Amino acid sequence: MTAEQIIFLIVGAVTLISGLMVVTVRNLIHAALWLVATLFGVAILYTLLNASFLAVVQVVVYIGAIAILFIFAVMLTRRQSAETGASVNTNWWMGALMAVLTFAGLAYLLQSWSGFSKQASAIPSGFDAINQLGDALTSPAGFVLPFEVASVLLLAALVGAVYLAFTKK
Repeated sequence: MTAEQIIFLIVGAVTLISGLMVVTVRNLIHAALWLVATLFGVAILYTLLNASFLAVVQVVVYIGAIAILFIFAVMLTRRQSAETGASVNTNWWMGALMAVLTFAGLAYLLQSWSGFSKQASAIPSGFDAINQLGDALTSPAGFVLPFEVASVLLLAALVGAVYLAFTKK
């Protein structure tokens, strides 16, 4: 095994473990911090796959914006009062069953896919992936509308968090 393969396996295992910790830890702040670790692991995997632009976007957008916004929203809306009731859903087994069935279905569908056995073709000269990605993200026929909707949604979440945190005196 090469050093790159060993790093890939280690980072993949750490990313999977931290992703599991996101959904199993009881403290919401700790879950958000595990989410940051998971997203950082994905950024490292992008770097190993020579997708440096996606790695930078992963760090800047997901870790730098969404995860931090989530942490701020949790900190603004959490009350200092003690928790009442159980924090674990009593029907957790149904979610676990659905996750296993979904994984089994995807594994069944992908076992006959020929994409696993194909070799990647060489990149043609003059191919500019960053330019094409920029055109797809900013052109009116591309993905500019979903990005604008996501920004309005994040702004509404922040305004809602501030509203919930504001107490009348």
